[in-house]
Amino acid sequence: MEVSLYKNIDNKIMCTACLRYCRLSEGQTGYCGVRTNVNGHLNLSVYNMPYSFNIDPIEKKPVLHMYPGADILSFGTTGCNFGCLYCQNYDMSQRRKADGVYYTPEDVVNLAMEYNTDGIAYTYNEPTIFMEYARDIGLIARRHGLINIFVTNGYETDESMKMASEFLDAMTVDFKGNGNKYFYNKYISVPSAEGIFNTIKNAVNYGIHTEITDLIIPDIGDSLDDARKMLEKIMNIAGPYIPVSFLRYHPDYKLNIPETPLNTLIAHHDLAVSMGFKYVYLGNVHEVNYENTYCPVCHSLLISRRGFYSRVTGLDSNGRCKNCGYITGIKLLRNKKLIKG
Repeated sequence: MEVSLYKNIDNKIMCTACLRYCRLSEGQTGYCGVRTNVNGHLNLSVYNMPYSFNIDPIEKKPVLHMYPGADILSFGTTGCNFGCLYCQNYDMSQRRKADGVYYTPEDVVNLAMEYNTDGIAYTYNEPTIFMEYARDIGLIARRHGLINIFVTNGYETDESMKMASEFLDAMTVDFKGNGNKYFYNKYISVPSAEGIFNTIKNAVNYGIHTEITDLIIPDIGDSLDDARKMLEKIMNIAGPYIPVSFLRYHPDYKLNIPETPLNTLIAHHDLAVSMGFKYVYLGNVHEVNYENTYCPVCHSLLISRRGFYSRVTGLDSNGRCKNCGYITGIKLLRNKKLIKG
């Protein structure tokens, strides 16, 4: 399928979907494995070709401040613009060829509605590499009242983010290893995380609900100095109310390092709180005090969580704290029960 995120430069085409900006000669495929120069045009081999579907709680993305308790149709394709040595979905993401089942954009939306979900998440691999397919699905989904969520490594270009703004409601931007430059270069095959901050800025400017995750990997990606630098940049761009989740790593694919100790995650949590972030969480652990949402003003319990399930207790239907009236900005479902799970 011919797609549009590219430019013609010096008898080559330059893909503008992600910050790799791959320059492709005739017949050449980009790093992602699915965007190819065909007769001077860019072809997306995974258009209409999702590899995996699942129905997930929105908390699994994780999106914690939009529609707690929502059910989301999640899907991804093969290919990725990152080469993470610890990827949990490596069978999909590191498969650098088109594979999957045939689903048009209309088919994906129909599937989401058939299972009575509240939206669609583009996830499992990096959705930026199939941005045009996601856009075509997302526009139809919006017409049917469904939300659209990207779970992304944040390596989008300005051109890609402009397209995303046409349909995207929420993004979870996933840092790795506190954004350490050496970590990104050695374990992800990316020069640095610097471009990700521009993606966050674009998302905020476009009014896309944005949340941050950071995968903490022991010894090689758990420096609190790096975390502070990363958090300072996020604070300057998005302010103190953006949700930040520090995620426990567990060994997978080619990286055999023991899982992240809980004390390391708590240290990251406490650092972010000390810097003024109002909503800080731990993920991939089951520690109630680090999963729940509390009011930043009166500290009342707003949302209790157990794993991927939420119970809204301290918010009214407009997302205000029932105790003190603080406007949290948390968006709640209107036509379903506020309590699920």
